[in-house]
Amino acid sequence: MKPTLSVLLIEDDPNVRLGCEQAMQLAGIPVQSVGSAEEGQRLLSADYPGIVVTDMRLPGLDGMGLLRWVNQLDPNLPVIIITGHGDVTLAVEAMRSGAYDFMQKPFSTSDLVDVVRRALEKRELVLEVEALRRRLDHRDDLEARLIGRSPQMARVRQLILDVASAAVDVLIFGETGTGKEMVARCLHDLSGAKTESYVALNCGGMADNLLDSELFGHEPGAFTGAQKRRIGKIEYASGGTLFLDELESMPMNMQIKLLRVLQERVIERLGSNQQIPVSCRVIAASKEDLRALSDQGRFRADLYYRLNVVRIELPPLRERREDIPALYDAFLLQAAKRYNRPPPPLTSDYLRRLMAQDWPGNIRELRNAADCHALGISRDNAPAGGGASQSLTEAVENYERVLIANEFTKQEGNIARTADALKIARTTLHDKLKKYGLIRA
Repeated sequence: MKPTLSVLLIEDDPNVRLGCEQAMQLAGIPVQSVGSAEEGQRLLSADYPGIVVTDMRLPGLDGMGLLRWVNQLDPNLPVIIITGHGDVTLAVEAMRSGAYDFMQKPFSTSDLVDVVRRALEKRELVLEVEALRRRLDHRDDLEARLIGRSPQMARVRQLILDVASAAVDVLIFGETGTGKEMVARCLHDLSGAKTESYVALNCGGMADNLLDSELFGHEPGAFTGAQKRRIGKIEYASGGTLFLDELESMPMNMQIKLLRVLQERVIERLGSNQQIPVSCRVIAASKEDLRALSDQGRFRADLYYRLNVVRIELPPLRERREDIPALYDAFLLQAAKRYNRPPPPLTSDYLRRLMAQDWPGNIRELRNAADCHALGISRDNAPAGGGASQSLTEAVENYERVLIANEFTKQEGNIARTADALKIARTTLHDKLKKYGLIRA
């Protein structure tokens, strides 16, 4: 939840202080006023949720002294200086010293409100970026790693928290680029084995004999070129986590061997008859429906049922468009930090165009777009148009889905309160929630 930003007004003249207070209150801007810089200092901190408006001439510490103190406390905290007639030299000095703006007496209340609003908008953006940076730096924070307010992502995070500490195998299903490996890492990092090995292996595009050696290891002389013992991925992951990506591409003969490992928790290195006990959690990921593949005879049904103890389904980005702005903000901030560039501004129109795209590459494609944006590079899939590829029906449904999802999240999943807020019948809301996949059918 965003903090409510306010104004700290420092003015020793009670009449001027009252007039400024009333002007901002009438404009709906929260304001707190004091009569000296020393009183104001006691109320300020580096993360102060607001801005400072101060008179230049004050008893004790003056406005310039307060400005220098604030700059040391938080250089991004906007300070607006009020100067008397004839104090233009002081106003110029204040601007050079880092003041956000200055107001020269006498000034209109509308001008004061306009300047204050602009400063508050700047402060809000700075605080949002800082909060996001703190969340990104705190890697154990699940919400920082799996970003999204949509009900689907809330369910994914809750399921991860429910099973992370249990020694149970997990099957992750999702399209390419939906974040399957990130979910696997979260499961490992939140488990009791987080200090043990996390071993990842992509099962696709690897010859049978190489995959055999990668998984089980081999003894010297097991095959041509095997000159020394090799510890396989399963053995190396013992005590920790083994992540098998693109499991749908694993050859049938390897599926049989993996099933035996899952059932008996022992392996044999190639070229050896010695059974080695292993104890690791297996997390498998697939971009195809393994149940459907097993029905077609393209995947072993017994392996599917053995792995499908806990199933985590990751929604494609087009089914949780309300998460795109937060994801893009995070990726843009990461890219700007990585490339040592200032984060480019994001307009509401640009975000709307982002949300209108289907993003077939999902999160990975969105991250790449943010990287290019941070570098100032145009891409073929950059949101230059207004989402003209969508039909009117699709655009309306996307808007409706985002609107309902945001209110449903705001009301903490309460259908009655959500229906009241949206002014629609509960039965109608329930049907739409099912239609858009916001609740389980």
